[in-house]
Amino acid sequence: MSLYALGDLHLHFQAELKSPAQMQGVWRNHEEKFRRHCETLIGKDDTLLLLGDHSWGRTIGECELDFRYIQALPGHKILLRGNHDMFWDVKKTDALSRRFEGRLQFLQNNYQVYHAKDGDVALVGTKGYTFEGPFYLNRSGRITGWDEDAEAHAQKLVAREAERLEISFQKAIADGYRRFIMLLHYPPTNILERESIFTRMAEKYCAEQVIYAHCHGETRFHDSLEGTFHGIEYHLASGDYLKWKPLKVMD
Repeated sequence: MSLYALGDLHLHFQAELKSPAQMQGVWRNHEEKFRRHCETLIGKDDTLLLLGDHSWGRTIGECELDFRYIQALPGHKILLRGNHDMFWDVKKTDALSRRFEGRLQFLQNNYQVYHAKDGDVALVGTKGYTFEGPFYLNRSGRITGWDEDAEAHAQKLVAREAERLEISFQKAIADGYRRFIMLLHYPPTNILERESIFTRMAEKYCAEQVIYAHCHGETRFHDSLEGTFHGIEYHLASGDYLKWKPLKVMD
């Protein structure tokens, strides 16, 4: 068995895009590219982590064909909530789980288990959040300031998401798990940070890896942590960054 991850499918089999330019370049026919990679790499006993922004649909009805696509992918699918997943009300996660029981699993205020070759690992996660501006630049393109009101609002959202992540960790610990992979939709830090409440939580619980998505376009791929930081592996797994080939997280 192997564990794979990718985020930001932004499926739109039913929902109408505001701009066709959103699906040009690396995004052209990305659903077919991703499906082919999954069929090549992922077996029926493997697990695929989908790290949010699954669909442009705003309701379950508008996501019906997108969910059919996801369900038809090989392996066990675990979904994390993204900032564009309007169909997913946090308070109704249990209802989503019941609706797709036996087909899809939803990670929110809970945890899932991956049976690795060297022992079970708890998969914990939440959407996360980070301040993304607006930033003020000088003529050289260097950041000289930012919208402090927007930052203050962002910090409230960060705190709320950190509480949700803590719930995931604590539920896994209560059930006896001590190994963790931490999943976020948003990156754990923004371009001004080297650490955050999310990196500190990963260190507190000795997470082995932190996998995140959300960063689109070459100018955004390196906005956050990559590689080893304080002994923890950080990986960006947004679909366009990976060119739609799922990241292998572990065996």
